[in-house]
Amino acid sequence: MNIINQTIDLGDGRPVHIESGKLAKQAHGSVVVRQGDTMLLATAVSNFEASEGVDFLPLTVDYREKYAAAGRFPGGFFKREARPSDTEVLTMRLVDRALRPTFPSDYHAEVQVMMQVMSVDDVNMPDSLACLAAASALAVSDIPFDGPITEVRVARVDGEYVVNPTHEQLASADMDMMIAGSLDSIIMVEGEMDEVSEDDMLQAIATAHVAIKKQCEAQVELTKLAGKETKREYSHENHDADFKKEVLDAMYDKCYEIASRGVGKEERSAAFREVKQAFVAGLGDREVDSNMLRDYVKAAEKKAVRDLILNEGKRLDGRKTTDIRDIWCEVDYLPGPHGSAVFTRGETQSLTTLTLGTSDDQQMIDGAFSQRHDKFLLHYNFPPFCTGEARFLRGTSRREIGHGNLALRALKGMLPSVEDCPYTIRLVSEVLESNGSSSMATVCAGTLALLDGGVRMKRPVSGIAMGMIDDGAGKYAVLSDILGDEDHLGDMDFKVTGTEKGITACQMDIKVKGLSQEQLREALMQAKDGRAHILDEMMKTKSEASEDYKDHAPRIVTIEIPTESIGPVIGPGGKIIKEIQESTGANISIDEVDGKGIVEVSATDKKMIDAALNRIKTIAFPPTVEIGEEYEGVVKTVMPYGAFVEILPGMDGLLHISELEWHRVEQVSDVIKEGEMVKFKVTGRDPKSGKLKLSRKVLLERPEGYVEEKPRGDRRDRGDRGDRRDRGDRGERRERRHND
Repeated sequence: MNIINQTIDLGDGRPVHIESGKLAKQAHGSVVVRQGDTMLLATAVSNFEASEGVDFLPLTVDYREKYAAAGRFPGGFFKREARPSDTEVLTMRLVDRALRPTFPSDYHAEVQVMMQVMSVDDVNMPDSLACLAAASALAVSDIPFDGPITEVRVARVDGEYVVNPTHEQLASADMDMMIAGSLDSIIMVEGEMDEVSEDDMLQAIATAHVAIKKQCEAQVELTKLAGKETKREYSHENHDADFKKEVLDAMYDKCYEIASRGVGKEERSAAFREVKQAFVAGLGDREVDSNMLRDYVKAAEKKAVRDLILNEGKRLDGRKTTDIRDIWCEVDYLPGPHGSAVFTRGETQSLTTLTLGTSDDQQMIDGAFSQRHDKFLLHYNFPPFCTGEARFLRGTSRREIGHGNLALRALKGMLPSVEDCPYTIRLVSEVLESNGSSSMATVCAGTLALLDGGVRMKRPVSGIAMGMIDDGAGKYAVLSDILGDEDHLGDMDFKVTGTEKGITACQMDIKVKGLSQEQLREALMQAKDGRAHILDEMMKTKSEASEDYKDHAPRIVTIEIPTESIGPVIGPGGKIIKEIQESTGANISIDEVDGKGIVEVSATDKKMIDAALNRIKTIAFPPTVEIGEEYEGVVKTVMPYGAFVEILPGMDGLLHISELEWHRVEQVSDVIKEGEMVKFKVTGRDPKSGKLKLSRKVLLERPEGYVEEKPRGDRRDRGDRGDRRDRGDRGERRERRHND
């Protein structure tokens, strides 16, 4: 068994160890990455031949968090891991976006990279190590891979940049970024921030690259130790240089002219098809490789479009590099939701709805390593019709999860505090048209929907997608508000969201090596101007939150009660809280947070809330029952000798039959019935039992000439009849008769 090891020391006292050769040896490459007691197993396997007709890289990246790693059982009936959680999917996407551009463009054999968290501690975060593990597995394999690459997390804690922070450090950070790169360049960036500046973000990236280089150097050594400097040979594409030049010469000028027209997507696509059809017709009976023809036609179109931008600064739709497409917005479009907005930028459109709910609607996250409740949800839907396509619907895609998460991270820091807005908030973005950055349209529409629904955001958020064309020889152009074609043909896709004060989230994918700090700075500053323009257009439609929530939105009032009062408010088996909800029509939820009882009362009618609050406050903060005071309570139970009446919530007293009316009452039900509200006066307290004495009749007018009747007994009062005295009298009479 040939075991090889590498150790990476980033100077934080938590070294990272990489081991290969012990586990999963039938995989083409496998490693165990360990930091503290957090351990990941990563494997890489690739078929040796490409499948018939496949002209792309079929790469699958899978990341799973095993419950056993934390010593926990999975939830559910089957007690085993099922479909990946959103957290796992998001980690898969981060690693995929870093790895994919690093494979040779002509490698088309299926590749599967799998990462499993096998052990976890409460200090070191496994997703920070996932990309390092995946790239290291490829490094010790013979799979063609233009590495090394890796990924680190950077957080800013108390003004200091920390690489791969602990759970505790991340909890207090104002910046959380995942940054991937190679020895000489940055490949991918994604993260969320608390309105940071462009310079702050650049500093985080620079800090990350120092650590990235160390991890890449360790991978180089691993490759040498494993003897895998030479990768497997393959031939997945056939090329004909002469035919490629023939296609380029025949189509380039025509494609350049079409690209310079500045027409819409549909008209432009039709014109490109006509050029291709004319070229194919000119081939006559000549046989050509269909794959080559397709690839060379795309290459001619790509070169024409890129050259137009670099040479003339002119884009496919006629805009300059810094121009933003026309924007129109509308709020309160839908009557049913609690807020709604339409945001349209060019040929991209999002219809976003707002739903306000109670604590019962918050999402419980029960992952392998984290359990929490989320009060802000954002869901992003990308139906096929939004791009003019017809395809199968196969549930929520990884792309939809990723784009929705980016929009959520952009907005969540600008939501009001729970004290100011106790609602559970759900935004749903329905992408109705897409030609460039529907995720940024979701951010803009989400802001407007929140404002329309009366949610008082700290500051509104806008977003923009940037692109770049780089010829590799020093000539480049940064593009604002990119089209879908510009994303496909370009070298960078950079999404930035923020407020007027700073950046709140970002996502960047780079397809070329050697992006300089100057280029990145230029892109960020150009994005800042674009965000400001988009925000100005949004504010023309809705600049502040509505004065009040929609009439049909639930109203929520939150109060704090002593923890010892939680039980009495709920009652045995939930009896009390259920009765309050049924009688008032309000919805009540109770939770203990930081040693405090938090009660949330919601309803569409303020009277319902007030009634429920009064009942709850009476139980949690019970007033003293005063002798001689009048009260009103519900009749709980009717008995032959009287009725039990609620004096205060949770406190009952007996209203004796003799205290109902001034005249003699034969049956209690002749005067009062169960469920009826009755007024009464507390007249005293029984000296023996300490129970309160209640009277209804003292509140009634006393009849003229009324004569007090002799008190009558009942089964409960037999001891008051003087039985023993009566028996004694009878005994004395018997004794006298006997003596006589």
